[in-house]
Amino acid sequence: MKVLQVTKPTEFEILDIPIPQPGPGQILLRVEAVTTCPQWDLHLRHDEPMFPGQPFHYPYPVGQPGHEATGEIAALGAGVTGFKVGDRASMWRAMPMDGLGCYSQYALHRADCVIRVPDHLAPEATAPVELAMCVASVFLMLKKMDAVRGRRFGVGGLGPAGLIAAQIAKAEGAAQVIGFDLSPKRRDYALSIGLDDVADPRGDNDDKYPARPATLGLDCAIDCVGAKASVEFLMDRTEDVLALFGVQREEYTFAPRHYMSLRLCGYPGHNLEAAEYAVSLMDSGALNLALLSTHHLPLERYGEGVDLLEKQEAVKICFWPWRDA
Repeated sequence: MKVLQVTKPTEFEILDIPIPQPGPGQILLRVEAVTTCPQWDLHLRHDEPMFPGQPFHYPYPVGQPGHEATGEIAALGAGVTGFKVGDRASMWRAMPMDGLGCYSQYALHRADCVIRVPDHLAPEATAPVELAMCVASVFLMLKKMDAVRGRRFGVGGLGPAGLIAAQIAKAEGAAQVIGFDLSPKRRDYALSIGLDDVADPRGDNDDKYPARPATLGLDCAIDCVGAKASVEFLMDRTEDVLALFGVQREEYTFAPRHYMSLRLCGYPGHNLEAAEYAVSLMDSGALNLALLSTHHLPLERYGEGVDLLEKQEAVKICFWPWRDA
């Protein structure tokens, strides 16, 4: 089978290796489509660890860092129940990144990391379930806090996670959904998929989205960037709840001006309930993951795809392992 391996930060090879067989508790997925995780792919390209104290080592394990995959179950290992060969399924939880990744024609997964997906949805619409689950877990928390329905809801960062967050906020009845991003292209794209308003956080936002101590323009918000400037921009403009979804690599300042009203909450973690919630939104048409994949390429053009991510000319790349270069 065909599989990608990143050999150096900016180099990769396409290898031909035997198709693995599932062990106990595993499923073998015939990968129809796999989407990029821009954070992971770009950090790998620049040899910058995704998380502190976890350096990359090259050559990187085969098929990694691909983990947003969808396809058809090709074989079941001993003891696997609840699935059958031929089911359409996607990853909902990234396995520990120490085995065969999904930039491959076949991939092995633990059965408890896989979820069935609707047959009527195209592969590009079901590949990013893992990211949708992550964002959905935050919204399950926000719903319990009454922080979405009827609220003026802000989304910091209009990359893949931000576009998912905006759609879920809409689906859950937010009064308005407003996106903030530095990129004019991303702001325009967000408007084209139904956001109510967008703004450049570096611009003059005092009229629409003033900062404390003025009357604030946002009730609740989610940050999908993680950068100090992005988070503190929303902290200063959000009245009630701000969810911090972007990976935190810096310290944020919670100042006296935030004390009287602002609640901050972090990421609640991967869970099956959130995966099922995300898939139900996809099934109903309220959440369209296909629109995240702005470019489609065969696996052999992986480098070209990461170039597009680096230039912010793509939101996500959908790779098709069975297509010829």
